[in-house]
Amino acid sequence: MCIIEKHLTLSRDVLEPDSRFSLQPDEFKAMVEAVRTTERALGRIHYGPVGTETAMRRYRRSLFVAEDVRAGEPFTERNVRSVRPGDGLHTRHYEEVLGRRATRDIERGTPLDWSLVG
Repeated sequence: MCIIEKHLTLSRDVLEPDSRFSLQPDEFKAMVEAVRTTERALGRIHYGPVGTETAMRRYRRSLFVAEDVRAGEPFTERNVRSVRPGDGLHTRHYEEVLGRRATRDIERGTPLDWSLVG
């Protein structure tokens, strides 16, 4: 959010302290139009996938349980893999998951999510 403060005067001939640097109505209108043009040129900020990227996310790699894990067992390089589809935790969490323990029994082929990681 941005706020612009600008003084407005109906005439610079009026002797007020701000009159010299205040905008007259036609100047003020031009400033507002320039601000609106700039806002449109900058566009809107969007964080996240756009267009077809959402559908393509499924084809990315993610973390899956590679072999059955019992509750309380640690996640290891052997029982966690980076595979497709992208239904599990992002691969950037691989090192973070290793050594932590399963919160419940997990079957091989299950996409890993934080509820399974203790």
